[in-house]
Amino acid sequence: MTTDHSPAPDNAYTAYIAGLPRVLAGAAALFRDAGGKVLLVEPNYREGWALPGGTVESDTAETPRRAARRETLEEIGLDVELGRLLAVDWVHGEARPPIVAYVYDGGVLDDSLLKSIRLQEEELLSWRLVPREELPTHLPGALGHRVMAALDVLAQGQGTAELENGHRVG
Repeated sequence: MTTDHSPAPDNAYTAYIAGLPRVLAGAAALFRDAGGKVLLVEPNYREGWALPGGTVESDTAETPRRAARRETLEEIGLDVELGRLLAVDWVHGEARPPIVAYVYDGGVLDDSLLKSIRLQEEELLSWRLVPREELPTHLPGALGHRVMAALDVLAQGQGTAELENGHRVG
């Protein structure tokens, strides 16, 4: 049994932590079919399409990888071990705090897994497989750029894309 001997935070440290900027974290999985089409979901709570994924839950000390897997199971009914981190994107906020978005490789889904998809009806209207050239139509802005960068990383076979508002940096 170990005992934590660290001192209790003092008021100055507590005030310092409370004054730090807040950042939201989201995580998603990039799934493809055998032909390279990307699986997108259509949320019912906002316009447009997205990758299966969602917000990292800070109250459970959830990691981004675990969040992507949990959200995939909740949203489309697939419990899939996710592959490597493909992209990380810092998205500036205007009416909300900034978001750090993680995209993991969900792999290639065979026909049996595609047929087993079950949508979370409380959040999703539908799903579809979209070819790369049509992704900008379905995923405008930073999300579209993020998914394209993740696909580029997959094609190159190595690395992780570091992004700001969907655009590569570094």
